[in-house]
Amino acid sequence: MSDRAGATLLLVGATGLVGRHVLTLALDDPRIATVVAPVRRELPPHPKLVAPYIDYERLDPQAFWWRADAVVCTLGTTIRTAGSQTEFRRIDHDYPLEVARLARAKGTPIYVLNSAIGANACSRFFYNRVKGELEMDLRQFKFDTLALVRPGVIGGQRDDFRFGERLLVAALTLSGPMLPRQWRINPAINIARALLNAALKPQPGVQVVPAERMA
Repeated sequence: MSDRAGATLLLVGATGLVGRHVLTLALDDPRIATVVAPVRRELPPHPKLVAPYIDYERLDPQAFWWRADAVVCTLGTTIRTAGSQTEFRRIDHDYPLEVARLARAKGTPIYVLNSAIGANACSRFFYNRVKGELEMDLRQFKFDTLALVRPGVIGGQRDDFRFGERLLVAALTLSGPMLPRQWRINPAINIARALLNAALKPQPGVQVVPAERMA
């Protein structure tokens, strides 16, 4: 993707906390002509928005939206919401990986992932291990640019209530000024800006955007 107008952005996960911010920013950006945001629930109409219904269990490899100038992936859930580690892995690993495979097969050159600060395929923590395995597995597709955005605790109002996350956000808000930047809250809008910036101003190869850049 470049600074020229007329680009097409494929955004998956557009109805989530971070994804909603990416969508708003992308629709307002004059460099982007079209945002394709496949969804499972309806989005408000917009002249630049194409929002086809999608079933991640039955993805159509011939769908027009796989060919884009860049993909931004903000798919993600929690183990509690998913119901099990197996379902969590399906949503946070398998779906983003399949999106990458189909997009790359159609020639899409850039993939930007909303990952996590502790992503590590060797981690003893399941959540971090899944995120790390996804980052590792995405490299096989050899995108011109693979941007791994690794936020810490995400600040913002979610549709679903996450009690533990609310407590952590409250604690970090109080102690924020005393913490290293990488452990401070990352507002969802800051993460969205980092994701979109990585798509619009790509660096060749694999790049990592750390949490401290989004504090």
